[in-house]
Formats: sequence, structure tokens, C-alpha cells
Amino acid sequence: MPPTEATEPYKVVRVFFGTDRNVQAGATSPADRFGSERGHKITYGSCEVSIPRNHVTGELERPFVFKSLLESPEKHIVLLRIDLRSQDEFHAEVASALAVAPERRALIFVHGFNNSFEEAAHRTAQIAHDVKFTGVPLFYSWPSKASALDYSFDVNNADQAVTYLKSFLRDIAQKQSFDSITLIAHSMGNRALTQAFLELKNELGAEKLKVFKELILAAPDIDADFFRNNIAPRLTSISTGITLYASSKDRALLASKKFNGSPRAGDAGNGLVLYSGIETIDATAVSTDLFWGLGHGYVADSRPILDDLNRLVMGNIRARKRGLAETVTGDGIYWKF
Repeated sequence: MPPTEATEPYKVVRVFFGTDRNVQAGATSPADRFGSERGHKITYGSCEVSIPRNHVTGELERPFVFKSLLESPEKHIVLLRIDLRSQDEFHAEVASALAVAPERRALIFVHGFNNSFEEAAHRTAQIAHDVKFTGVPLFYSWPSKASALDYSFDVNNADQAVTYLKSFLRDIAQKQSFDSITLIAHSMGNRALTQAFLELKNELGAEKLKVFKELILAAPDIDADFFRNNIAPRLTSISTGITLYASSKDRALLASKKFNGSPRAGDAGNGLVLYSGIETIDATAVSTDLFWGLGHGYVADSRPILDDLNRLVMGNIRARKRGLAETVTGDGIYWKF
């Protein structure tokens, strides 16, 4: 008798992707298929990612050392397989996945600074699994150098990816028949996503744009004043739900503030971004990234926030009704854990 999914030692999550990274010829493992250079076009495909049966919500189970040698799908989240597809093949396979999905929803994740393609695939599968997403998960991977020392390179590469990301989102909206699309960007990925989405506003008709039901800005590494003055007014003119998660314990954004000379939109505290039409969530009180972490990945590695995302993404429940503490200030209202 063949094993059932419930008796397999790990689960497999299939995620679809677009990327403008370079394809590395001769790669011998899925982790090495895409590099950190610009590919100057969109490459499409799907991945299979393992989730161990004993997975803990919010954990990204990986070996501490010698990752490529010690990783095991029974114990770790592993990029098992990548299938490259033409644009038409990609959309046909997304349509097939949509046809059998319990709900006609898409969840599209855009990673941040210092992320490889492999890491983006891991995170997308983990988030989709942990928020109990029942639609089709996708991600877009721009050519981050995946190095903490290459911040300025990543800024430029995120900016040049806007055109490709916009095209990817436009095709998903036009060629597929989703009832709703949720967009989640982390860190520097917000830089690319907000610009791409605003440009998309000018290219898609109002009816097509309505399919984007929620825009989730997680720890956005964007100049806070630029966000308030240039991005927020234009985003809130679109009939899309917008949620911004911020924290004053995010050491990566504190470093970005020092590097750039100004607070970031993902900073909490005195500079917390409040803007009518955006639901700002202060996640400072949530424990995350224990011991050696930077407190930057809290949206994906904190169970309370993943539970909050579940209520937002799957339940369409606004912040006021999700059990968060409402705080009223002279500048506006925000919520906190």
C-alpha cells in the first residue's frame, strides 16, 4: 500500500516564482540554479520545498553549519526541486494549480535585503504553510547579493527590478482568474514592490486592480519621510487594504537608519509611520530572532504575528477586530501586540 501524505516524513509545498536573477548554467543543485547577478529578463518556474512533520510555526529549520551537506527534508526546510518554464507554460501551470486549490487566492511574497533565491523559496513556503494559506503561493526574487556587506548593491538591484516585478504582477492579474491577490514584501523588498504597484496602478484598469485585496508591508526599509510624503498618499488612493508592520527592536533597520541617515518606515517608537488608510501594527513587544538574530524577520518567525497574518489574509479581518491593542495619538491610530 503506497504511503499517504499524512504518513510521509515531510510535507511538500509547491510555490511558483518569477525572478530577474541570472540563471547559472551547470548548477548541480537547486540552491545554485540562480545567482546574484542581474538576468535582464524574467525567468519563470515552480519550486518544491519540504516542511518537516515536526515543523514549529515561525521556525525556519535549517542546519547551523555545512548546510548543503547536512540538510535533510525530514528535519529541515529544503529547496528540493526547481522546474523552469516558459512564460506561457508558467501561466498554464498556475491556472492548473488554481483550478484544484480550495480557494481562488494568490499570495505573492517579495523578499528583502541579503536574501538568496533559495532563502526566498524557503520563506515563501514557510509563510504559506504557517498562515494556513489555501490558495496558490508565489514569490518574486530580485537579484539580492545575499551578503550583509552589499547593502548598496542590493538597493540598486531592488530599484532596477521594479520594471520586471511590475510585469510579473500585471500578468498574474490579467492572465489568471484569482478572486484575490495578497502581496507581502519584507524589508528592502518593499522598495521594489511599492514602486511596482504604483506604476501598475497607471497600467491596469480599476476593475483589474481590485483583485489586489491586501498589501502587507513588513519592516519596510524605506525612508520614513519619503514614504509619508510620496508613497502613502498614492497607495491609499487605491481601494486596497494596506497593513504596515514596524518594530523598535529591529536592529537591521537601526543599522539602515545609521547608514542612510534617516529613520525607516519600519521603525517604531517616536517615528512610527501613521497615515490614514494604512493600518500600522507595532510589533515591538513580540519576541523574535532569539539569541543571535537581528529582530528583522519577525513577520515570518513570530507565531503571534503569523497568527495575526492568518486572520488578516485568510479571514479578511481588519486590525480593529484582531485582538490587538488600539492606541490613539494626536497623529492617528495604530495597533500593537
